Parts: sequence; structure tokens; C-alpha cells
Amino acid sequence: MTWWCVSITETWSWTFRAYPGIWLSVVAMVVPYLVAMARRTGANPERRRRTAFFLAGVAVYWIATDWPLGTLGAGYLASAHMVQYLLYSLGAAPLILLGIPEWMARRIVERLRIYRTVRVLARPLVAGLVFNAVLLVTHAPMTVDALRSNQFGSFALDLLWLLAGLLFWMPLISPMPELRPESYPVRMIYLFLAGQVVPMIPGGFLTFSQFPLYATYELAPRIGGFSAGHDQALAGALMKVGGVPIVWTTMFVLMIRWARAEGHLRDMGPKPGARASTT
Repeated sequence: MTWWCVSITETWSWTFRAYPGIWLSVVAMVVPYLVAMARRTGANPERRRRTAFFLAGVAVYWIATDWPLGTLGAGYLASAHMVQYLLYSLGAAPLILLGIPEWMARRIVERLRIYRTVRVLARPLVAGLVFNAVLLVTHAPMTVDALRSNQFGSFALDLLWLLAGLLFWMPLISPMPELRPESYPVRMIYLFLAGQVVPMIPGGFLTFSQFPLYATYELAPRIGGFSAGHDQALAGALMKVGGVPIVWTTMFVLMIRWARAEGHLRDMGPKPGARASTT
């Protein structure tokens, strides 16, 4: 039985394929979360909001991992492979973080004894470097061809993307406030550089390459006459611009919050013409 999506050489078919390992991973994420939330909090709007975010994030993770997208990305289309990456890093990861309350995040890092490590990795410069290093390494032809050929490697690739996505969003929406820079401009610069500028470099290379770079997708059975070259070009275009809506929407939200914070600080300042009280 195949437990995880893996590269295969069979002609593509829309016949459903079962991957029990993926279903178990979803259960392993959802059940402990719901139990912990039920024990710690009562029925309140905050709990419902966070639970909705978390379940939405797990749903995106499931869509990206399971059949049919997971199967297509594992061994048929480089473009599907890229859609998976975007869903993990820019879809599932931020939703999962938004669903985790502060007390749960602290409990996790304390039990795993990784608070100091997380604090170092969540610094914007470090998080940006690690996130884009994972992007480059996991999209290198040698890495893709090696990992997609077996279930363990394909699982490792998916896990790396999700973890890198969680790290990428830490400086922006971490459940622990001390991991988020106080400066909104710093957050926006980080998001723009790490989430938009750097991915355009390998994306452009994939888009304009004159020959297929991935043996996995070049030798895969073609789907609907879609050539390996066009498939790779589409994958590169997705890497370059696929994250634009999320990145720029997030930057817009940060700008609004920055403006509100500045306005609030001005309102708290001394009123024009006011005299200092004397004793």
C-alpha cells in the first residue's frame, strides 16, 4: 500500500488513490488541538475564531498533500508541485499559526524545549534566510528528483515546506508577541524581501530555462499534451507571482495597523495648547 504521494510512471488517471498516511497526519494534527482547546477554554467567540483558522489551515494542508494535487505534484507536473509549495507556505502555515493561541504555543515550545531555538529562528533576518534557503534547496533538480522517487523523501519535502512556512510567518503573526518585531515597517520590509523579491530569482530561472530541469517531470507521462517545457515555465511563473495576492494583502493590513497605531499614539500625546499642571 502507498501511504504517501510518490512519483509513479503510470499514465495519469482520475481514478481515486488512497493515501492513509496523509489521513493519519491530518487526524494527528486535528484531534490533539481540539482536545486541548476543549479542556482549556469554554465556548467563546475567541475559541471559535481560532478553531476556524486552524481547521482551515489543516484543510489547505490536506488539499495540497492528498490526491489529486499531491499525486500530480509528486510525479506528473512541476506546476502542481509549485502549487503545493505555495499552499503549504502561504496558505496552510499562516492559517495554522492564527489558530494557535499563545498558551498553546508556549506549552508546545516548553515541552519540546525549543524556545531559545525558536526565538533565534524567528528573527526576521534569520527566518527570511532559512525560508528562502529551503525554497532554493527543495526546488533544486537534484533534490526534487531524489526525494520524489520514494515515499519518505516526498513526505520530507512536504514537511519541510510546511515548517518553513510556519517559520516565515513567525515574525508577522506569531502567537507569542515577543517573537514579532514591534516596528511595522520592519515587518513590511521583511515580508516584501523574503516573500516577494527573493523567490522571483529562481522563478525567473525556471520560467526562461531553454530545457526541462527536472527528470521526474520531464520523463513523466504527459497530461493533455502539456509539454514538460511549458509545465516548467508555468511552475516558474507561479513561483514568481503566485504569492503576490497574499503578500500584498498582508502588507496592506500591516499598513492599516501601522496607521492606526500611529494615530493612537498621537491621540495619547499632549493636547495642543495644553499647559502642564503645577503643584
